[in-house]
Amino acid sequence: MSMNKLDIRTRTQILHMLCEGSSMRSISRITGVSKNTVSKLLVDAGRVCAEYQDRVFRGLICRRVQVDEIWSFCYAKRKNVATAKAAPEGAGDVWTWTAIDSDTKLVMSWLVGGRDAEYAAAFMDDLASRVRNRMQLTSDGNAPYLEAVHGAFGFAVDYAQLVKVYGAAPDSWGGKYSPRKCIGSEKRAFIGNPDERAVSTSHVERQNLTMRMHMRRFTRLTNGFSKKVENHAHAVALHFMYYNFCRVHTTLRVTPAMEARVTKRLWEVSDIVKLLEEEEAKVDRTRGPYKKSEG
Repeated sequence: MSMNKLDIRTRTQILHMLCEGSSMRSISRITGVSKNTVSKLLVDAGRVCAEYQDRVFRGLICRRVQVDEIWSFCYAKRKNVATAKAAPEGAGDVWTWTAIDSDTKLVMSWLVGGRDAEYAAAFMDDLASRVRNRMQLTSDGNAPYLEAVHGAFGFAVDYAQLVKVYGAAPDSWGGKYSPRKCIGSEKRAFIGNPDERAVSTSHVERQNLTMRMHMRRFTRLTNGFSKKVENHAHAVALHFMYYNFCRVHTTLRVTPAMEARVTKRLWEVSDIVKLLEEEEAKVDRTRGPYKKSEG
């Protein structure tokens, strides 16, 4: 079944399964659609979702925003890239920076890439361009945040870090893949006058868990990791479109986009397909009617 013959129902089913954590191979087996077709649909939908959210997440009013980074990898882990066969550009560790509004639970900004000062600055600049009021911002103790936050917001933000203290790494085989235990934390104010009671990263860390549960690429100790960093970024954009617009938040009883007043209605996955088809129609119109070349 080729891409140009997929109907709305099949496209909706494929995107819904991707958003709920199914692998591309399992989707291919269940729907009877080739893996390459599933991959192409992911790329096309991810691009449209990224463009749409970039456009509508502007002029937001946020009181408390939390930011964090979540690790994954593309093709091979960093330590194995040197010995990997035909490793593509972008192979190795991949970090996804995310920003969530603690009140509406809207994830309005994210960035896929490295974990250095350059990416921190780009991420903070993007976040600053979307929020129109002074807000309280909390991050972990990642050093690049300090200069990045000041560069993006100046002194027009109340910024603090929640620095966690961890115990020794597990030394038994049974605890090999378990995270280190947090034995304490320290709240540090850096810019403005942040409310100490609101200095927290619990909401953005819970969002990290949601990402690992709903995107096969983020699941640890599986073979579902991304093979191309571009596809990884498209999967992230699709995930946040589904999370922000289609998935009712348990405590809010509406979607984050509805709570943030970005939209007035509950979206369905079929609405994402309609966005994609509208974009495809625009491309077809710009190409004009097909004319057979002479000679």
